[in-house]
Amino acid sequence: MEINSKISNKINSNIKDTALIFEGGGMRASYTAGFLNNLLENDLYFDYVVGISAGSSHSVNYLSRDPERARRSFVEIAQDPNFGGWKSFLKGEGFFRSQYLYEETSLPGGVLPLDFETFMANPAQLRIGMFERRLGKVVYYSKDDIKEMKDLMKIVRASSSLPIFMPPTHYDGQSFVDGGLGGGIALDIAKQDGYRKFFVVLTREKGYRKTPVKFKRSIKTYYRKYPQVARAMLHRHLIYNKTLDELEALERQGQAFLVYPETMPVSNREVNFEKLSHSYQLGYAQGKRDVPQWKNFLGID
Repeated sequence: MEINSKISNKINSNIKDTALIFEGGGMRASYTAGFLNNLLENDLYFDYVVGISAGSSHSVNYLSRDPERARRSFVEIAQDPNFGGWKSFLKGEGFFRSQYLYEETSLPGGVLPLDFETFMANPAQLRIGMFERRLGKVVYYSKDDIKEMKDLMKIVRASSSLPIFMPPTHYDGQSFVDGGLGGGIALDIAKQDGYRKFFVVLTREKGYRKTPVKFKRSIKTYYRKYPQVARAMLHRHLIYNKTLDELEALERQGQAFLVYPETMPVSNREVNFEKLSHSYQLGYAQGKRDVPQWKNFLGID
């Protein structure tokens, strides 16, 4: 895609030694959208961004520098009659109607139009993780894999396709489910790409640790054709907790800053607009208060 030079010349990164990592968490991202918008409002522009699941949407909204879309993607969208719910789940369309949410709302004239030109003009690197069902591992896509908007939105949809609650996403000859199955916090790829300092936006309170999933037999039965998916679901808590342990150690060493919600008032499948709006406001207020700490860690005056 040919990038408008007038746009690209205006977009720069001022944080080049630190990876920005967005955790997933479904509609809990309504809270962390408030953090995201404080990053944008304070001109904190990272040169490397990675996200998984809902964190992939945050990454795209952050790189397109669109605070309104960041909020609406996890607050106002719940008012859209095509958003989803149990009726759409029973129809096989998913609890969240992923084809609509990721492949239709972003189009010009859609309810969440994406400024794709600004996104592509942003010089920052991007990584989005998704779990390939047959390979049984997380695969990361980058900007080099994106030629047009439909590529990007397929990738974001794939990263966000919750197991059981949403149908898998077929893209690039592969079959994907939610990238969170690989753990959920993409520290691995940021380290692999050479980063040693990390700013991590989390969707759970400080001290949280995942517990083993329930209904193990049902999960194995549901994914009997894809045992790698069942195995990943059953072991996810171990990887997630190990990653948090590592991040906390990095934080003690001054190499990471972990942004935790002080409280988390919604679940990952919350659909109530008022609750989501309240969640966003809490996150925004916390972020506004904590920006000086963020700047201190990042070395920004």
